[in-house]
Amino acid sequence: MIKVLVVDDSAIVRDVLSAAIEKQPDMELVGTAPDPFVARDKIVKLKPDVITLDIEMPRMDGLSFLERIMHYFPLPVIIVSSVTTHDPYAAVKALELGAFDVVNKPGGSITVEDVKEDVLRKIRAAYEVRDRFIERASRIAAEGAGVGRRRSALLQRDTGKTLLTQVRTTEKLIAIGASTGGTVALEQIFRVLPAHLYPIVVVQHMPPDFTRQFAQRLHELSHLDVKEGEQEEILQAGTVYIAPGGYHMEVQRRGASLFINLNQKERIHFQRPAVDMLFHSVAREVGQNALGILLTGMGRDGAEGLLAMKKAGALTIAQDEESSIVWGMPRSAVELGAAGKVLPLEKVPEEIITFCS
Repeated sequence: MIKVLVVDDSAIVRDVLSAAIEKQPDMELVGTAPDPFVARDKIVKLKPDVITLDIEMPRMDGLSFLERIMHYFPLPVIIVSSVTTHDPYAAVKALELGAFDVVNKPGGSITVEDVKEDVLRKIRAAYEVRDRFIERASRIAAEGAGVGRRRSALLQRDTGKTLLTQVRTTEKLIAIGASTGGTVALEQIFRVLPAHLYPIVVVQHMPPDFTRQFAQRLHELSHLDVKEGEQEEILQAGTVYIAPGGYHMEVQRRGASLFINLNQKERIHFQRPAVDMLFHSVAREVGQNALGILLTGMGRDGAEGLLAMKKAGALTIAQDEESSIVWGMPRSAVELGAAGKVLPLEKVPEEIITFCS
């Protein structure tokens, strides 16, 4: 049984999540808490496997509490918050501090059923990698001030193939997909890349409004120009385009130029944006002139798209198990035979630079 502790100052949210968890045959609701002070004692006493945590609470905010949890008692924490809808910085910060994932509370177009399903799915995913997650979090906490400096720095700052997919051109494209753990992985990659590279398109699983803030943070720490992708935007060298939350992002070719196409078609593997949508378009429009990279994340989004890229002649890379927070998406790609190389995260920037040179 997956032991879950629900931490939220809203009695209604506690009741909704508690009822949903108690109906699951593989979960046990070990307790609830209205604030971090009550939660602290219950964590020590009840030893939950996974925690759901609100951000805006009395006596101590969820981000401060999350930081203490990851330092003193590392556990997979799923942020369940409404404030992240209006303040994407909070979600980005939570992921930097070590949250396993972020889910919006009901509001707007998001229904209670959507949230419950998402939370339950992520609780299971967190439990599956709990031991590795705790070990990695403990190792990061032990690094001390160096990690603090790195995190601080981040806060500062349907058509057939075209002929050009079948020949080597002077203009190339790099496509990257990531989910759980991807925010930290992308930070590590873009921090060390030089300014003059081919265009880079990125799908990081994030809800609407998160991606613009995330792009701004990456822009501040990178030599590259990092921005949220826009409809009909032409891809330029030296620029990274992050798929906007809530929109699939594809690339479309017009002659020798590549443009961004955004759409709100059905979710793929529960995701929009989906890595598969981007990778399949790169396979069609760019072919062997592309590099595809699939990073840490749960599920299998991106695996089939990476395979399509490989079959089109592109170079393909999957992050290895040891350096992944969740070896779900990369593992699926490896099992499909989609990965030309399986590499630790630290080797990925070198491959990007080699591809561009």
